[in-house]
Amino acid sequence: MIVGTFVFYLLSVVVPSVMIISTTLAWLVPLVMWRTLGRRAVQQALLLLLIGFVTILFSANHGVFPGWKQIFSANLPLLAMFVAVAFLPLTNQGLEDPDLPKGNSAVVTTALGAHLLGAAINLSAMFFFGDRLQKNGTLTRDQMTVLARSFCAAAWWSPFFIATGVALTHAPDMHWKETLIPGAIMSVVAIAYSIVEVCYLRKREFSGYPLRIESLTVPIIMAAVVISVHHFWPGVNILLLICLIAPVGAFIFMKGRPRGATIHDFINNRMGSVNSQFALFLAAGVFSTGIKSITQVYPVLFSLEGSAFTPLLFTISLAGMIVIGFMGVHPIVSIAIASPLLLPLNPDHSQLGFLFLSSWAISTGSSPLSGVGLALVSRYRASPRRIIESNWHYALIMCAIAAVLNFMFFVD
Repeated sequence: MIVGTFVFYLLSVVVPSVMIISTTLAWLVPLVMWRTLGRRAVQQALLLLLIGFVTILFSANHGVFPGWKQIFSANLPLLAMFVAVAFLPLTNQGLEDPDLPKGNSAVVTTALGAHLLGAAINLSAMFFFGDRLQKNGTLTRDQMTVLARSFCAAAWWSPFFIATGVALTHAPDMHWKETLIPGAIMSVVAIAYSIVEVCYLRKREFSGYPLRIESLTVPIIMAAVVISVHHFWPGVNILLLICLIAPVGAFIFMKGRPRGATIHDFINNRMGSVNSQFALFLAAGVFSTGIKSITQVYPVLFSLEGSAFTPLLFTISLAGMIVIGFMGVHPIVSIAIASPLLLPLNPDHSQLGFLFLSSWAISTGSSPLSGVGLALVSRYRASPRRIIESNWHYALIMCAIAAVLNFMFFVD
């Protein structure tokens, strides 16, 4: 069903009528696998569905109905992208050295490795690094800081991060090339800040990941392909481009042999790990549709008429989204709320996309209640309080730097 969702979505680009098959398969995934979903995913999905359907029914009663396709298929392109990038761990080299390197150079290689590898194979890269670094099932405070921040910083620029798909969905006229440079700058600053903090301020012995250059070859090649294709054929939808390149690249560079048996085993035994994401993203689609419907019922109430998307409003919006991210609200939810409120101001959609990417990168990299934070808490027994204490200043400073880059790149 998961792979079918992806395949029929691609077919719907040519034959739009098969979109209903892709949508049906997508909704069957969380329904059939409900008992296997994480508790937190179930709670968030149910809450989002409840609010979404209540607001849709209320809006319909007042003459505003978005249509069934919009209600149930709003985030289908994101799910297709999610399935496409889920194949990328097949390219993982899995090369290791027996001993963990020590010192400042180990901090640098671990940060760069987690960032570049995570940019291509997503959350599995952090687990790959974390499982190698953990001692007695735990990571040190410095290891968690470097891994989480460096990995999440890839959300600012990587086309394989789901954050890019979300930004493109909720800022539909966003040009990815226009956010690439400021996003890359933000990721460099985030990594450099973390390296300086761990190496020169905390000054504790650091055991890092034994990275080899071979591990980074595939991520760099695939990112370069996406950037090149998007540069020479800018009219190609970036989400569709990623949906095509990710699985093809995974097939070409996969390490397992024979390829057919490896893919079959991967689909049967590992693809099911995205069940929770299906529930959350489908529910978030219903929720965002309901929010948009309410704004149409009461346009004056939700209007920022007379306002403009000023640098101050950008900063306030970003700070607010980061704060509610610390409270456990998934970035896709905060983006779904912010988008219908800010779009009527006719902002530069690339600027709006930069706002969404920044909120995603900062909140997921510093909050104990984000997906990454919860992974650290559950898998490596991290303390939520310790995560907040380690990252509140990082979130504050990165928010300020994002506001400065917004002014430099997007304000005339």
